[in-house]
Amino acid sequence: MVHDLYNFFETVLFAVGVLLPIVDPLGAAPIYLAMTADFTPDERGRMAKTVAMHSFLLLIASTLIGAYVLDFFGLSIPAVQIAGGILVCAIAWSLLHSPNSAPALSREGPSTATSDAFGQHAFYPLTMPLTVGPGSISVALTLGANPARGVRPLVVTALAHGVGILIVALVVYLCYRYADRILRKLGPTGRGVVVRLSAFILLCIGAQIVWNGLHALLVSTFPNAAS
Repeated sequence: MVHDLYNFFETVLFAVGVLLPIVDPLGAAPIYLAMTADFTPDERGRMAKTVAMHSFLLLIASTLIGAYVLDFFGLSIPAVQIAGGILVCAIAWSLLHSPNSAPALSREGPSTATSDAFGQHAFYPLTMPLTVGPGSISVALTLGANPARGVRPLVVTALAHGVGILIVALVVYLCYRYADRILRKLGPTGRGVVVRLSAFILLCIGAQIVWNGLHALLVSTFPNAAS
């Protein structure tokens, strides 16, 4: 029993430790604020809750069944990295070239977005690939790639992964929910600078993800050349 508890907490800490730096909700908060500029603070809070829920579901699904889905379609993790990295680069590029407009931190009137458009915007692009990108999915797939042997260890590991991912989703909600308070003191110019810098970093991350996928494919195709 003690051994199971130790493994449980160790797996929870490991899941949080490897996923949270890659998800990086604090770093994505300025971009989230810029991409929800047409929403009121209350709508932005509901959006943050929805994005956190979607992030949890996407990460837990990638951990528990992601590897089986990739095998079913004959896909590899490098292919996911390349496609997802290109998508991240496209979003970062559009943010870099977006008009210089400050997020509507004090907007009072409700937005004109329908509930369907609200839900679609919450999943794409705010959840995927902004929050849970190809890097996060790759790590989640790796977490579940080698399931523990035996029913009891398998259940303990699955529960630990679920708790760790829940903690990550909670941090996502807090960072996005209070993104306006975090950036309010910067002023319009400071927010614009932070958004541009964050978008450039996001572009670099996308390029790195694409390269990681290409490198993995090249190594698997030409193993002698890598050595």
